[in-house]
Amino acid sequence: RKEDQFQFARRATCTGRLKAWMSRRYDSHTTIFSPQGRLFQVEYAMEAISKAGSAVAILASDGVLLAAEKRITSKLLDIRGLAEKMYKIDDHVAVAVAGITADANILINYARLAAQRYRYAYQEPIPIEQLLHRICDLKQGYTQFGGLRPFGVSFLVVGWDEYFGYQLYRSDPSGNYGGWKAAAIGNNSPNAESVLKSDYKMGSTDMKMARSLAVKVLAKTLDTTNPSPDKLEFSSITLKDGKPVYKVFTKPEIEAILKDANMGTEKKESSGDI
Repeated sequence: RKEDQFQFARRATCTGRLKAWMSRRYDSHTTIFSPQGRLFQVEYAMEAISKAGSAVAILASDGVLLAAEKRITSKLLDIRGLAEKMYKIDDHVAVAVAGITADANILINYARLAAQRYRYAYQEPIPIEQLLHRICDLKQGYTQFGGLRPFGVSFLVVGWDEYFGYQLYRSDPSGNYGGWKAAAIGNNSPNAESVLKSDYKMGSTDMKMARSLAVKVLAKTLDTTNPSPDKLEFSSITLKDGKPVYKVFTKPEIEAILKDANMGTEKKESSGDI
């Protein structure tokens, strides 16, 4: 009986090891589906994004707003730009990112080049969805060919064009994208989206309401009632004299937004940890 028990335990151990080896076999390749029809590397990229700093975008009647959480707030940092997670692609389009910043830089440079090529060829700004389609084609290619890994970054793409006005899109590492009225990516994004679902007013939200809602959403993701202006960044695209204008908010302007949203600032200074 002891020999039977030993043989049974040995077979169970070998079976467990075989199953673990079979599962790892699908982890290491982006081009191989698991028996359940999953691409694990794409799912791991999405998991990396869920641990990044939060970003939110809100479509308003008179503009479109981006807001994000700053992770690097050290006083020793040499700040050469006002935004850490927001990038201007062209005069009429900008993005907020969550995930691996180095991956985002590759895609942002690709998008800027595509926008300028279109402008040079047709003497007009590239339509927002057409630009996003090109970015997502590149993302999808990195999930299909061997020797590559998915981009570990999600985008919130906002902008204005003469065809569809103000627009907001969200894309993920798989290459999928969709249009949204309000969206969130990054850490605690499910909680952020629950606040957006309950508080966003379809068709009646202006930029002032959007700013207050963005503060409320980021306060939820940061799990604080007193968000600091040092930990937040805001930008927007609005029309001025019929032309889109991209603006990054300064620290005094963010303090005014927090005050309008009835949010005090933290008295305790940031430690500078990421």
